[in-house]
Amino acid sequence: MKTMTLALAAALSAPLPALADAIPLSEINDYLNGIEAAESTFTQINGDGTVSTGQFYIQRPGRARFEYDGDDLLVMAGGGQLAIFDGRGNTMAEQYPLRETPLSIILDRNVDLLASGMVIGHDFDGTATRVVAQDPERPEIGSLTMVFTDEPVELRQWVVTDQGGTETTIVLGALRQDERLSQGLFSIPQEINRRSGE
Repeated sequence: MKTMTLALAAALSAPLPALADAIPLSEINDYLNGIEAAESTFTQINGDGTVSTGQFYIQRPGRARFEYDGDDLLVMAGGGQLAIFDGRGNTMAEQYPLRETPLSIILDRNVDLLASGMVIGHDFDGTATRVVAQDPERPEIGSLTMVFTDEPVELRQWVVTDQGGTETTIVLGALRQDERLSQGLFSIPQEINRRSGE
């Protein structure tokens, strides 16, 4: 009985296999905070199974842009807002406060995955590290699952799960760091003016 008890205690104190090769949250935190301006191609897999491709730009804090190939669909984050231009001739965009979307987690000025309640999942699937994060002050807005590879740490994809449980997956190409991107890429008012012909 004593041998069995010691064996059980040893098993319980051993590191969980799922975390054995997971990238530590502190390293992921440093990586995300180190992203200033970058761009990449992306593939988007929607909840209904449809697939889109395009070009992605990010400038932290608070700014991102998704340009979709073969369509005038455009999604922008800037000025504290997330705007969706549907490409059907509308000059106005659907707009939402960025803080009310899971995307705000990686666009924050200071990403803090170590904050209480921020990370609700952290594991290694044998190939990549998955981190599931939510805004601890607004868990009802949904979650963001980020997938990272190691050596060096690199964000490969994320999955936004919205309030209704619908998942949208973004798979990134190589994320290329840029010195500085044009601020016009992230100006929602400027895009509205452009579309209205002003």
